[in-house]
Amino acid sequence: MRTSTAPETVAELIARQWGDHRPGLLYEDGVRRVLTRHRTAQESAARAALLVDLLPPEAEPHLGVLLDNTPEFPFWLGAAALAGAAVAGINPTRRGPELARDILHTDCRLLVTERAHLPLLRGLDLPGVRLLVTGTEEYEALLAPYAAAKPGEATLGTPGPASRLLLYFTSGSTGAPKAAICTQGRLAAAGSALARRFAVTPDDVHYVCMPLFHGNAVIADWLPALAGDASVALRRRFSASAFLEDVRAYGATYFTYVGRAVQYLLATAPRPDDREHTLRLGFGTEAGAVDADRFTERFGVRLVEGYGATEGGASVQRTPDTPPGALGRAGAGDDLAVIDPETGRTCPPAVFDGDGRLLNGDEAIGELVNRGRSLFEGYWRNPGAEAARTRDGWYWTGDLFFRDAAGFLYFAGRTDDRLRVDSENLAAAVIESILARWPRAAAVAVYAVPDEVSGDQVMAALALNEGAEFAPDAFAEFLAAQPDLGTKMPPRYVRVVPAMPVTATNKVHRVALRRAGFLPQPPPDGPPGHPDPVWHRTPDGAYRPLDAPALAALLAKYETQNRTHLLHP
Repeated sequence: MRTSTAPETVAELIARQWGDHRPGLLYEDGVRRVLTRHRTAQESAARAALLVDLLPPEAEPHLGVLLDNTPEFPFWLGAAALAGAAVAGINPTRRGPELARDILHTDCRLLVTERAHLPLLRGLDLPGVRLLVTGTEEYEALLAPYAAAKPGEATLGTPGPASRLLLYFTSGSTGAPKAAICTQGRLAAAGSALARRFAVTPDDVHYVCMPLFHGNAVIADWLPALAGDASVALRRRFSASAFLEDVRAYGATYFTYVGRAVQYLLATAPRPDDREHTLRLGFGTEAGAVDADRFTERFGVRLVEGYGATEGGASVQRTPDTPPGALGRAGAGDDLAVIDPETGRTCPPAVFDGDGRLLNGDEAIGELVNRGRSLFEGYWRNPGAEAARTRDGWYWTGDLFFRDAAGFLYFAGRTDDRLRVDSENLAAAVIESILARWPRAAAVAVYAVPDEVSGDQVMAALALNEGAEFAPDAFAEFLAAQPDLGTKMPPRYVRVVPAMPVTATNKVHRVALRRAGFLPQPPPDGPPGHPDPVWHRTPDGAYRPLDAPALAALLAKYETQNRTHLLHP
């Protein structure tokens, strides 16, 4: 039941479901099932009691969860909140020593998983880690004695706003990912804020199709549903083809997205009933203005682009007067600035042409920095990464932005996605937004490949609409007609891919694309098959196949400049 004051912890949000017999959790395991809110709280309370008994007294109050989006995932999130423990969401696309490192780095003595993921754990050295395999007789026998448990009866210490609840890995596409600390107080406040912002009510159904091991699904989808007393519908894994079927079956009204999920939905075949559904809103990041407009036009659903990292160091709030393409202004209490990381100076405001296209990206784009108070709560056992994130007393987001004269902020990509072409700095996201206008493009990714002399060159991966072919002359004509495409921006190389390689969170797998470079093999982590066709831009602006003779001549230039060490065969 609701209290007279806003809950200060996620534990309170879980506990207030007790006695509420409205629908709470919807899912499918061969047939579609519905659990009441009371039942979900009951299942979390049972697991909280089991957790308290199983966790060694000297251990950190952490458990790893290596699951798809099954009901067990939110049950254990709720259990950790009630018990005063923390969940480390484990990415199932990690392998071998990297996977073991994630589990051990976060000091997990318990690991909750399922049969489907057991092959990932074979042969791993996980000293002191106990496996709990859901859906097994042994697991059910462990839980059985705790069936009558109630919220708050079993704790590792009274859960409070400062209690750790999530250890969520960030920036894990290359190198060792960092585990961001998220406390119950910050998460409860974030869920409540989003519930208010989007007017969430018990009549809403939040469709969770993004992976729960990632912050987006938990912070932007599950938590606002808890705060607004809405139902949650789970999809084991994102499926573009099943999206509308699920939405209709569950009566879903809200969903979140990350990365290229919106492009995948747009790539499905249009149908006359595309607007016959219950969705009212999608909330996420990196859809891009072009695709967001296409989505609204086709499905009749408004997409709201937001910005707020799992770390909590900075947020951008959308206001009714936010112009198209912008994310909004600094959130309350934030002092956000766009800083040139090389000079430390504030970047000048963006200049636009009559059509709203950025004209001075080279000087206007910089790193978004929070110079005011920050909600960043640190990284688990990673003081070096914490220091880098908070250097000079400011919070450095690692994201590129530009700002207009009125103070509205526009996302321009990650700092890792910055290119330096002929001594000019370019942002991959800005070029992507231009290339996305090409009618034949279903998905676009822009990234740096080494120039044969120094610096970078622009490369683009294009996934085409179904039935479309890459037409080099038409593509060159399209580029020439774009007034905001600077002289350094046209891609020197174009890789035509059958499908965009993505990470487990549906973000473009730029590491795989950069690793392949302009060489003719497909990205190592992409789908198997024939080599992707690669095209190169000639001095006259035309695109020609990078065939064997052209490739040999290009590689000879690299050899002459002693830059072959930058290439990845």
